[in-house]
Amino acid sequence: MSQKILLTGGNGFIGKNLYEILSKEYRIYKPNRKELNLLDSENVQEYLKKNRFDIVIHTAKWSEKNTKKIVSYDPNNENLRMFMGLESGKEYYGKMYYFGSGAEYGSDHYTPYMEESYFGRYMPRDSYGFSKFIMSKICDTTNNIYDLRLFGVFGKYEEWKRRFISNAICNALINRHITIQKNVFFDYIWVNDLAEIMKWFIHNDPIYKHYNICRGEKIDLFSLAVLVREILNIDCEIEIKEKGFKTQYTGSNIRMKNEIKNITFTSFELAIKNLSDYYMKIIDTIAFNEMTESL
Repeated sequence: MSQKILLTGGNGFIGKNLYEILSKEYRIYKPNRKELNLLDSENVQEYLKKNRFDIVIHTAKWSEKNTKKIVSYDPNNENLRMFMGLESGKEYYGKMYYFGSGAEYGSDHYTPYMEESYFGRYMPRDSYGFSKFIMSKICDTTNNIYDLRLFGVFGKYEEWKRRFISNAICNALINRHITIQKNVFFDYIWVNDLAEIMKWFIHNDPIYKHYNICRGEKIDLFSLAVLVREILNIDCEIEIKEKGFKTQYTGSNIRMKNEIKNITFTSFELAIKNLSDYYMKIIDTIAFNEMTESL
């Protein structure tokens, strides 16, 4: 019998993609907020105790849609509370994988192809990075929680108004400029590749508690924009507003590749072609007047 898996955030970008792919092979439970309120620690404990999952895949993020009240808040505090609720019930599941971030290394101190051993050398100054930093520290104190650090994930269902690759595709499709505020090298991974990597983590017990989940290769935004333009065969302008490059944001994936021996990554050409096909199918549903002009 396949393992019993709880997927949080099943309606979000990563969660929705993981559910589509993994549910073909595994028993995936994707509760809604009424069934499982991650901000209610007692509800979380009761749900975990009742269901006894083999694996928890935590992708949920707090959203303004979660409340009708107009309050002053830091969403990263709510994300930390959700994580802590699941952590407090760790005795009721086999293991939990959650998605951390390269921001844990501290944006003021990014270096090319950061290794997991770089973690802890600097404390992030920003609220997002610091919340992920805290989760990672807590992860170290447990026996069954693992931090999968993401750098850049792209694919369908992402927030196309603010995520570069989807934004570039949508702009190109309506013959608008692809605008880049300032160029930067990223370490992107196709969300379908992430799902394949998760299959390995479902079936295996990792050696370490922290893994950089990335391609381990850099690509800059301008090169991605050129690929989008070539794949769509649309001669739209690519505008870079500020000269130079931002600090490179890339990770080393040697630790992951040492364990997942047969790992492969979809080429950017094929991934962007697939994503472009998706947007062409839903082009009439996109509110282009709300698009972000530059990233």
